[in-house]
Amino acid sequence: QLQLVESGGGLVQPGGARSLSCAGPGGSVDHYTSGWVRQALGEERVGVSCISWFGSTTKYADSVKGRFTISRDSAKNTVYLQINTLSPEDTAIYYCSADLLTPCDDDYLYRSKILELWGQGTPVTVSS
Repeated sequence: QLQLVESGGGLVQPGGARSLSCAGPGGSVDHYTSGWVRQALGEERVGVSCISWFGSTTKYADSVKGRFTISRDSAKNTVYLQINTLSPEDTAIYYCSADLLTPCDDDYLYRSKILELWGQGTPVTVSS
Protein backbone atom coordinates (compact mmCIF):
# COMPACT_ATOMS: atom_id res chain seq x y z
CA GLN A 1 0.00 0.00 0.00
CA LEU A 2 1.41 3.37 -1.04
CA GLN A 3 1.20 5.41 2.12
CA LEU A 4 3.41 7.95 3.83
CA VAL A 5 3.24 8.40 7.60
CA GLU A 6 5.01 11.27 9.33
CA SER A 7 5.97 11.57 12.96
CA GLY A 8 8.09 13.75 15.21
CA GLY A 9 6.26 17.05 15.21
CA GLY A 10 5.45 18.99 18.34
CA LEU A 11 6.03 22.15 20.32
CA VAL A 12 9.58 23.46 20.46
CA GLN A 13 11.13 26.62 21.83
CA PRO A 14 12.91 29.10 19.54
CA GLY A 15 16.41 27.91 18.87
CA GLY A 16 15.40 24.33 19.49
CA ALA A 17 15.36 21.29 17.22
CA ARG A 18 13.13 18.43 16.14
CA SER A 19 13.66 15.25 14.21
CA LEU A 20 10.90 14.35 11.78
CA SER A 21 10.44 10.91 10.26
CA CYS A 22 8.47 9.66 7.30
CA ALA A 23 7.79 5.98 6.80
CA GLY A 24 6.79 4.66 3.39
CA PRO A 25 5.67 4.25 0.72
CA GLY A 26 5.37 0.60 1.44
CA GLY A 27 4.79 -2.34 -0.80
CA SER A 28 7.08 -1.16 -3.57
CA VAL A 29 10.70 -1.36 -4.58
CA ASP A 30 10.43 1.58 -6.94
CA HIS A 31 12.99 4.32 -6.53
CA TYR A 32 11.07 7.28 -5.23
CA THR A 33 12.42 10.76 -4.76
CA SER A 34 11.28 11.91 -1.34
CA GLY A 35 11.01 15.24 0.35
CA TRP A 36 9.33 17.56 2.77
CA VAL A 37 6.90 20.37 2.15
CA ARG A 38 5.50 22.69 4.80
CA GLN A 39 2.39 24.79 5.06
CA ALA A 40 1.95 27.62 7.50
CA LEU A 41 -1.51 28.69 8.54
CA GLY A 42 -3.18 30.66 5.77
CA GLU A 43 -0.35 30.12 3.33
CA GLU A 44 0.37 27.78 0.44
CA ARG A 45 2.53 24.70 0.69
CA VAL A 46 6.22 25.43 0.21
CA GLY A 47 8.92 22.91 -0.63
CA VAL A 48 11.55 22.51 2.07
CA SER A 49 13.89 19.76 0.96
CA CYS A 50 14.20 16.68 -1.21
CA ILE A 51 16.48 13.68 -1.51
CA SER A 52 17.09 11.19 -4.28
CA TRP A 53 16.50 7.49 -3.77
CA PHE A 54 20.17 6.69 -3.23
CA GLY A 55 20.68 9.83 -1.18
CA SER A 56 23.31 11.20 -3.52
CA THR A 57 21.33 14.35 -4.28
CA THR A 58 19.77 16.66 -1.74
CA LYS A 59 18.25 20.08 -2.17
CA TYR A 60 17.05 22.71 0.27
CA ALA A 61 14.97 25.85 0.14
CA ASP A 62 17.07 28.94 0.83
CA SER A 63 15.13 29.63 4.02
CA VAL A 64 16.31 26.39 5.66
CA LYS A 65 19.81 25.89 4.27
CA GLY A 66 22.32 25.25 7.01
CA ARG A 67 19.58 24.50 9.55
CA PHE A 68 17.71 21.52 8.11
CA THR A 69 19.19 18.19 7.06
CA ILE A 70 17.39 15.54 5.05
CA SER A 71 18.48 11.92 5.01
CA ARG A 72 17.04 8.52 4.23
CA ASP A 73 17.38 4.88 5.04
CA SER A 74 16.03 3.17 1.95
CA ALA A 75 16.30 -0.27 3.53
CA LYS A 76 13.87 0.93 6.20
CA ASN A 77 11.80 2.92 3.70
CA THR A 78 12.17 5.96 5.94
CA VAL A 79 13.12 9.58 5.28
CA TYR A 80 14.23 11.94 8.01
CA LEU A 81 14.32 15.70 8.41
CA GLN A 82 16.44 17.14 11.18
CA ILE A 83 15.33 20.69 11.83
CA ASN A 84 17.60 22.88 13.93
CA THR A 85 17.80 26.47 15.14
CA LEU A 86 14.06 26.83 14.82
CA SER A 87 12.29 30.17 14.77
CA PRO A 88 8.57 31.02 14.94
CA GLU A 89 8.69 31.42 11.14
CA ASP A 90 9.25 27.66 10.90
CA THR A 91 5.87 26.96 12.49
CA ALA A 92 3.89 24.90 9.99
CA ILE A 93 2.49 21.51 9.19
CA TYR A 94 5.28 19.47 7.68
CA TYR A 95 4.26 17.02 4.98
CA CYS A 96 6.29 14.16 3.64
CA SER A 97 6.11 13.66 -0.10
CA ALA A 98 7.31 11.14 -2.64
CA ASP A 99 7.31 10.94 -6.39
CA LEU A 100 8.46 8.30 -8.83
CA LEU A 101 9.04 10.53 -11.85
CA THR A 102 10.25 13.85 -10.47
CA PRO A 103 13.94 14.00 -9.54
CA CYS A 104 15.24 16.00 -6.61
CA ASP A 105 15.47 19.35 -8.37
CA ASP A 106 13.78 22.74 -8.53
CA ASP A 107 10.57 21.17 -9.81
CA TYR A 108 10.34 19.02 -6.70
CA LEU A 109 10.80 22.00 -4.40
CA TYR A 110 8.95 24.72 -6.23
CA ARG A 111 6.19 22.80 -8.05
CA SER A 112 5.09 20.59 -5.17
CA LYS A 113 1.53 20.31 -6.50
CA ILE A 114 2.79 17.84 -9.11
CA LEU A 115 4.06 15.35 -6.53
CA GLU A 116 2.40 11.96 -6.42
CA LEU A 117 2.27 10.87 -2.79
CA TRP A 118 1.62 12.78 0.42
CA GLY A 119 1.45 12.03 4.11
CA GLN A 120 -1.10 13.45 6.50
CA GLY A 121 1.34 15.97 7.94
CA THR A 122 2.92 16.52 11.33
CA PRO A 123 2.67 19.93 13.00
CA VAL A 124 5.69 21.81 14.29
CA THR A 125 5.03 24.80 16.50
CA VAL A 126 7.89 27.06 17.51
CA SER A 127 6.95 29.17 20.47
CA SER A 128 8.25 30.20 23.86
